Amino acid sequence: MYSYKDLQELVNKQINNENFVKEPRQLYEPIKYILSLGGKRIRPVFVLMACNLFSDDIDKAINAALALEIFHNFTLLHDDIMDNSSLRRNKPTVHTKWNSNVAILSGDAMSIIAYQFITKTNSNNFFEVLDVFNTTALQVCEGQQYDMNFEDKKPVSEANYLKMIELKTAVLIAASLKIGALIGGASHKDAQFLYLFGINLGLAFQIQDDFLDVYGDTKVFGKKIGNDIITNKKTYLLIKAVELAKSADYKELYNQFFTKNCPSEKKIKSVISIYNRLGIKKIAQNKIVEYFNLAFTYLDKVSVNSERKQELSSFIKTTLINRVK
Repeated sequence: MYSYKDLQELVNKQINNENFVKEPRQLYEPIKYILSLGGKRIRPVFVLMACNLFSDDIDKAINAALALEIFHNFTLLHDDIMDNSSLRRNKPTVHTKWNSNVAILSGDAMSIIAYQFITKTNSNNFFEVLDVFNTTALQVCEGQQYDMNFEDKKPVSEANYLKMIELKTAVLIAASLKIGALIGGASHKDAQFLYLFGINLGLAFQIQDDFLDVYGDTKVFGKKIGNDIITNKKTYLLIKAVELAKSADYKELYNQFFTKNCPSEKKIKSVISIYNRLGIKKIAQNKIVEYFNLAFTYLDKVSVNSERKQELSSFIKTTLINRVK
Protein backbone atom coordinates (compact mmCIF):
# COMPACT_ATOMS: atom_id res chain seq x y z
CA MET A 1 0.00 0.00 0.00
CA TYR A 2 1.17 3.52 -0.81
CA SER A 3 1.33 6.20 1.86
CA TYR A 4 -0.42 9.55 1.46
CA LYS A 5 2.96 11.26 1.32
CA ASP A 6 4.19 8.92 -1.43
CA LEU A 7 1.10 9.60 -3.54
CA GLN A 8 1.25 13.34 -2.89
CA GLU A 9 4.85 13.36 -4.14
CA LEU A 10 3.82 11.32 -7.18
CA VAL A 11 1.06 13.80 -8.05
CA ASN A 12 3.40 16.77 -7.60
CA LYS A 13 6.02 15.09 -9.80
CA GLN A 14 3.46 14.42 -12.53
CA ILE A 15 2.22 18.02 -12.43
CA ASN A 16 5.78 19.38 -12.54
CA ASN A 17 6.57 17.16 -15.52
CA GLU A 18 3.63 18.45 -17.54
CA ASN A 19 4.32 21.27 -19.97
CA PHE A 20 1.54 23.64 -19.06
CA VAL A 21 3.25 26.73 -20.46
CA LYS A 22 3.07 27.30 -24.21
CA GLU A 23 1.87 30.06 -26.49
CA PRO A 24 0.12 32.32 -25.81
CA ARG A 25 1.94 32.47 -22.50
CA GLN A 26 -0.61 34.85 -20.98
CA LEU A 27 -3.14 32.01 -21.19
CA TYR A 28 -0.97 29.20 -19.87
CA GLU A 29 1.31 30.83 -17.29
CA PRO A 30 -1.57 31.35 -14.81
CA ILE A 31 -2.36 27.62 -15.11
CA LYS A 32 1.18 26.66 -14.21
CA TYR A 33 1.12 29.26 -11.43
CA ILE A 34 -2.01 28.06 -9.64
CA LEU A 35 -0.97 24.41 -9.94
CA SER A 36 2.46 25.30 -8.53
CA LEU A 37 0.89 26.68 -5.34
CA GLY A 38 0.62 23.11 -4.08
CA GLY A 39 -1.77 22.29 -1.30
CA LYS A 40 -2.47 18.83 0.08
CA ARG A 41 -3.54 17.46 -3.34
CA ILE A 42 -6.41 15.76 -1.53
CA ARG A 43 -8.56 14.98 -4.57
CA PRO A 44 -5.91 13.40 -6.82
CA VAL A 45 -4.42 11.50 -3.91
CA PHE A 46 -7.89 10.22 -3.00
CA VAL A 47 -8.25 8.93 -6.57
CA LEU A 48 -5.02 6.98 -6.17
CA MET A 49 -5.75 5.82 -2.62
CA ALA A 50 -9.19 4.57 -3.61
CA CYS A 51 -7.68 2.72 -6.56
CA ASN A 52 -5.01 1.27 -4.26
CA LEU A 53 -7.67 -0.14 -1.94
CA PHE A 54 -8.54 -2.63 -4.70
CA SER A 55 -5.42 -2.76 -6.87
CA ASP A 56 -1.65 -2.41 -6.53
CA ASP A 57 -1.49 -0.90 -10.02
CA ILE A 58 -2.16 2.79 -9.45
CA ASP A 59 -0.56 3.98 -12.69
CA LYS A 60 -3.83 3.36 -14.51
CA ALA A 61 -5.48 6.00 -12.29
CA ILE A 62 -2.90 8.78 -12.61
CA ASN A 63 -4.57 10.56 -15.55
CA ALA A 64 -7.90 10.60 -13.73
CA ALA A 65 -6.13 11.92 -10.63
CA LEU A 66 -4.60 14.78 -12.61
CA ALA A 67 -7.97 15.51 -14.22
CA LEU A 68 -9.62 15.91 -10.80
CA GLU A 69 -6.80 18.15 -9.53
CA ILE A 70 -6.82 20.39 -12.60
CA PHE A 71 -10.60 20.66 -12.55
CA HIS A 72 -10.54 21.49 -8.82
CA ASN A 73 -7.99 24.26 -9.37
CA PHE A 74 -10.04 25.61 -12.26
CA THR A 75 -12.98 26.01 -9.85
CA LEU A 76 -10.73 27.74 -7.31
CA LEU A 77 -9.49 30.17 -9.94
CA HIS A 78 -13.03 31.22 -10.84
CA ASP A 79 -14.17 31.09 -7.20
CA ASP A 80 -11.51 33.61 -6.23
CA ILE A 81 -12.84 36.06 -8.80
CA MET A 82 -16.43 35.66 -7.60
CA ASP A 83 -15.40 35.95 -3.94
CA ASN A 84 -12.94 38.79 -4.63
CA SER A 85 -10.27 36.84 -2.72
CA SER A 86 -6.77 38.29 -2.81
CA LEU A 87 -4.91 35.27 -1.42
CA ARG A 88 -4.86 31.58 -2.26
CA ARG A 89 -2.48 29.38 -0.24
CA ASN A 90 -0.78 32.54 1.02
CA LYS A 91 0.00 33.71 -2.54
CA PRO A 92 -1.77 36.28 -4.72
CA THR A 93 -4.76 34.84 -6.56
CA VAL A 94 -4.57 34.67 -10.35
CA HIS A 95 -6.97 37.59 -10.90
CA THR A 96 -4.90 39.67 -8.46
CA LYS A 97 -1.56 38.76 -10.03
CA TRP A 98 -2.85 39.21 -13.60
CA ASN A 99 -6.45 40.38 -14.00
CA SER A 100 -9.97 38.96 -14.01
CA ASN A 101 -10.18 38.50 -17.78
CA VAL A 102 -6.97 36.47 -17.80
CA ALA A 103 -8.19 34.42 -14.84
CA ILE A 104 -11.52 33.63 -16.50
CA LEU A 105 -9.94 32.52 -19.77
CA SER A 106 -7.17 30.51 -18.10
CA GLY A 107 -9.80 28.83 -15.95
CA ASP A 108 -11.77 27.90 -19.07
CA ALA A 109 -8.61 26.39 -20.55
CA MET A 110 -8.01 24.42 -17.36
CA SER A 111 -11.46 22.84 -17.55
CA ILE A 112 -10.69 21.67 -21.09
CA ILE A 113 -7.29 20.33 -20.06
CA ALA A 114 -8.99 18.41 -17.24
CA TYR A 115 -11.18 16.69 -19.84
CA GLN A 116 -8.12 15.87 -21.92
CA PHE A 117 -6.69 14.00 -18.95
CA ILE A 118 -9.88 12.16 -17.98
CA THR A 119 -10.25 10.86 -21.55
CA LYS A 120 -6.78 9.28 -21.27
CA THR A 121 -8.04 7.02 -18.46
CA ASN A 122 -7.19 3.40 -19.26
CA SER A 123 -10.01 1.42 -17.71
CA ASN A 124 -12.53 -1.20 -18.80
CA ASN A 125 -15.29 0.95 -17.30
CA PHE A 126 -14.08 4.20 -18.86
CA PHE A 127 -17.57 5.42 -19.80
CA GLU A 128 -18.78 4.95 -16.23
CA VAL A 129 -15.78 6.92 -14.98
CA LEU A 130 -16.50 9.65 -17.53
CA ASP A 131 -20.16 9.75 -16.50
CA VAL A 132 -19.18 10.31 -12.85
CA PHE A 133 -16.80 13.09 -13.93
CA ASN A 134 -19.40 14.78 -16.17
CA THR A 135 -22.16 14.59 -13.56
CA THR A 136 -19.86 15.98 -10.89
CA ALA A 137 -18.57 18.84 -13.06
CA LEU A 138 -22.13 20.02 -13.65
CA GLN A 139 -23.07 19.61 -9.97
CA VAL A 140 -20.13 21.81 -8.94
CA CYS A 141 -21.47 24.55 -11.24
CA GLU A 142 -24.93 24.11 -9.72
CA GLY A 143 -23.46 24.47 -6.25
CA GLN A 144 -21.62 27.64 -7.21
CA GLN A 145 -24.83 29.13 -8.60
CA TYR A 146 -26.70 28.34 -5.39
CA ASP A 147 -23.86 29.97 -3.48
CA MET A 148 -24.23 33.12 -5.57
CA ASN A 149 -28.01 33.03 -5.17
CA PHE A 150 -27.55 32.99 -1.41
CA GLU A 151 -25.69 36.32 -1.53
CA ASP A 152 -29.00 38.18 -1.83
CA LYS A 153 -31.16 35.70 0.05
CA LYS A 154 -31.95 36.32 3.70
CA PRO A 155 -32.09 34.17 5.60
CA VAL A 156 -30.67 30.90 4.26
CA SER A 157 -31.77 27.71 6.01
CA GLU A 158 -29.25 25.20 7.31
CA ALA A 159 -30.74 22.53 5.00
CA ASN A 160 -30.34 24.72 1.91
CA TYR A 161 -26.80 25.61 2.90
CA LEU A 162 -25.82 21.97 3.39
CA LYS A 163 -27.27 21.11 -0.02
CA MET A 164 -25.25 23.90 -1.60
CA ILE A 165 -21.93 22.80 -0.10
CA GLU A 166 -22.66 19.19 -0.99
CA LEU A 167 -22.82 20.24 -4.64
CA LYS A 168 -20.06 22.83 -4.55
CA THR A 169 -17.50 20.92 -2.48
CA ALA A 170 -18.47 17.43 -1.37
CA VAL A 171 -19.36 15.86 -4.72
CA LEU A 172 -15.86 16.47 -6.13
CA ILE A 173 -14.24 14.71 -3.20
CA ALA A 174 -16.79 11.89 -3.45
CA ALA A 175 -16.22 11.59 -7.20
CA SER A 176 -12.45 11.38 -6.67
CA LEU A 177 -12.91 8.38 -4.40
CA LYS A 178 -15.53 6.71 -6.60
CA ILE A 179 -13.54 7.17 -9.81
CA GLY A 180 -10.40 5.77 -8.18
CA ALA A 181 -12.35 2.80 -6.84
CA LEU A 182 -13.93 2.05 -10.23
CA ILE A 183 -10.55 2.18 -11.96
CA GLY A 184 -9.15 -0.12 -9.27
CA GLY A 185 -11.84 -2.72 -9.93
CA ALA A 186 -14.17 -2.12 -7.00
CA SER A 187 -17.71 -3.45 -7.03
CA HIS A 188 -20.44 -0.88 -7.60
CA LYS A 189 -21.48 -1.32 -3.97
CA ASP A 190 -18.01 -0.55 -2.63
CA ALA A 191 -17.60 2.36 -5.06
CA GLN A 192 -20.86 3.81 -3.76
CA PHE A 193 -19.80 3.37 -0.12
CA LEU A 194 -16.65 5.34 -0.92
CA TYR A 195 -18.78 7.97 -2.66
CA LEU A 196 -20.91 8.41 0.47
CA PHE A 197 -17.75 8.44 2.56
CA GLY A 198 -16.56 11.31 0.34
CA ILE A 199 -19.84 13.23 0.53
CA ASN A 200 -19.72 13.36 4.33
CA LEU A 201 -16.01 14.08 4.27
CA GLY A 202 -16.64 16.96 1.87
CA LEU A 203 -19.36 18.42 4.07
CA ALA A 204 -16.93 18.30 6.99
CA PHE A 205 -14.22 19.94 4.85
CA GLN A 206 -16.42 22.87 3.82
CA ILE A 207 -17.72 23.60 7.30
CA GLN A 208 -14.09 23.33 8.40
CA ASP A 209 -13.17 26.00 5.83
CA ASP A 210 -16.00 28.19 7.16
CA PHE A 211 -14.62 27.66 10.65
CA LEU A 212 -11.02 28.42 9.69
CA ASP A 213 -12.02 31.64 7.94
CA VAL A 214 -12.96 32.92 11.39
CA TYR A 215 -10.84 30.92 13.84
CA GLY A 216 -7.89 29.81 11.71
CA ASP A 217 -4.29 30.97 11.44
CA THR A 218 -3.55 32.80 8.16
CA LYS A 219 -0.10 31.16 7.96
CA VAL A 220 -1.70 27.72 8.14
CA PHE A 221 -5.03 28.41 6.41
CA GLY A 222 -3.42 30.25 3.48
CA LYS A 223 -6.17 32.87 3.20
CA LYS A 224 -6.95 36.14 4.93
CA ILE A 225 -8.99 35.61 8.10
CA GLY A 226 -12.47 37.11 7.98
CA ASN A 227 -12.81 37.30 4.20
CA ASP A 228 -16.17 35.49 4.31
CA ILE A 229 -17.43 38.10 6.77
CA ILE A 230 -16.18 41.02 4.68
CA THR A 231 -17.81 39.63 1.52
CA ASN A 232 -21.13 38.82 3.26
CA LYS A 233 -20.72 35.16 2.43
CA LYS A 234 -23.31 32.78 3.84
CA THR A 235 -21.41 30.25 5.94
CA TYR A 236 -22.41 27.59 8.43
CA LEU A 237 -21.26 29.87 11.25
CA LEU A 238 -23.40 32.80 10.07
CA ILE A 239 -26.46 30.61 9.48
CA LYS A 240 -26.27 29.17 13.00
CA ALA A 241 -25.68 32.63 14.47
CA VAL A 242 -28.75 34.06 12.74
CA GLU A 243 -30.76 31.07 13.93
CA LEU A 244 -29.66 31.49 17.56
CA ALA A 245 -29.30 35.27 17.88
CA LYS A 246 -31.85 37.28 19.82
CA SER A 247 -32.79 40.96 19.76
CA ALA A 248 -29.60 43.06 19.87
CA ASP A 249 -27.30 40.36 18.45
CA TYR A 250 -29.75 39.58 15.64
CA LYS A 251 -30.06 43.28 14.78
CA GLU A 252 -26.29 43.71 14.83
CA LEU A 253 -25.77 40.70 12.53
CA TYR A 254 -28.37 42.04 10.14
CA ASN A 255 -26.77 45.49 10.10
CA GLN A 256 -23.29 44.08 9.54
CA PHE A 257 -24.26 41.79 6.66
CA PHE A 258 -26.83 43.93 4.88
CA THR A 259 -25.50 47.46 5.42
CA LYS A 260 -22.91 48.66 2.93
CA ASN A 261 -19.68 50.55 3.62
CA CYS A 262 -18.98 49.10 7.05
CA PRO A 263 -15.20 49.21 7.72
CA SER A 264 -13.74 45.72 7.25
CA GLU A 265 -11.81 45.34 10.49
CA LYS A 266 -14.69 46.70 12.56
CA LYS A 267 -17.10 44.34 10.83
CA ILE A 268 -14.90 41.26 11.42
CA LYS A 269 -14.42 42.13 15.08
CA SER A 270 -18.13 42.77 15.63
CA VAL A 271 -19.30 39.55 13.96
CA ILE A 272 -16.73 37.36 15.70
CA SER A 273 -17.77 38.86 19.04
CA ILE A 274 -21.35 37.78 18.33
CA TYR A 275 -20.18 34.30 17.30
CA ASN A 276 -18.27 34.02 20.57
CA ARG A 277 -21.24 35.09 22.66
CA LEU A 278 -23.48 32.53 20.94
CA GLY A 279 -20.99 29.65 21.25
CA ILE A 280 -20.78 29.26 17.47
CA LYS A 281 -17.18 28.03 17.60
CA LYS A 282 -18.14 24.91 19.55
CA ILE A 283 -21.29 24.33 17.48
CA ALA A 284 -19.24 24.37 14.26
CA GLN A 285 -16.55 22.10 15.71
CA ASN A 286 -19.20 19.58 16.78
CA LYS A 287 -20.81 19.62 13.32
CA ILE A 288 -17.48 18.99 11.63
CA VAL A 289 -16.76 16.01 13.88
CA GLU A 290 -20.31 14.72 13.32
CA TYR A 291 -19.73 14.56 9.56
CA PHE A 292 -16.29 13.05 9.95
CA ASN A 293 -17.77 10.30 12.15
CA LEU A 294 -20.57 9.64 9.67
CA ALA A 295 -18.03 9.42 6.86
CA PHE A 296 -16.16 6.66 8.68
CA THR A 297 -19.30 4.55 9.01
CA TYR A 298 -19.30 4.27 5.20
CA LEU A 299 -15.57 3.61 5.00
CA ASP A 300 -16.05 0.76 7.48
CA LYS A 301 -18.54 -0.85 5.07
CA VAL A 302 -16.07 -1.06 2.18
CA SER A 303 -15.25 -4.74 1.74
CA VAL A 304 -11.47 -4.66 1.92
CA ASN A 305 -9.48 -5.52 5.02
CA SER A 306 -8.85 -2.79 7.58
CA GLU A 307 -5.10 -2.76 6.91
CA ARG A 308 -5.69 -1.51 3.37
CA LYS A 309 -7.86 1.33 4.72
CA GLN A 310 -5.39 2.33 7.40
CA GLU A 311 -3.45 4.96 5.46
CA LEU A 312 -6.59 6.76 4.28
CA SER A 313 -8.13 6.62 7.74
CA SER A 314 -4.98 7.81 9.51
CA PHE A 315 -4.47 10.74 7.17
CA ILE A 316 -7.96 12.06 7.79
CA LYS A 317 -7.83 11.58 11.55
CA THR A 318 -4.35 12.98 12.17
CA THR A 319 -4.18 15.73 9.57
CA LEU A 320 -7.64 17.01 8.76
CA ILE A 321 -9.69 16.58 11.93
CA ASN A 322 -6.92 18.09 14.04
CA ARG A 323 -7.13 21.38 12.10
CA VAL A 324 -10.22 22.41 14.04
CA LYS A 325 -9.21 21.27 17.53
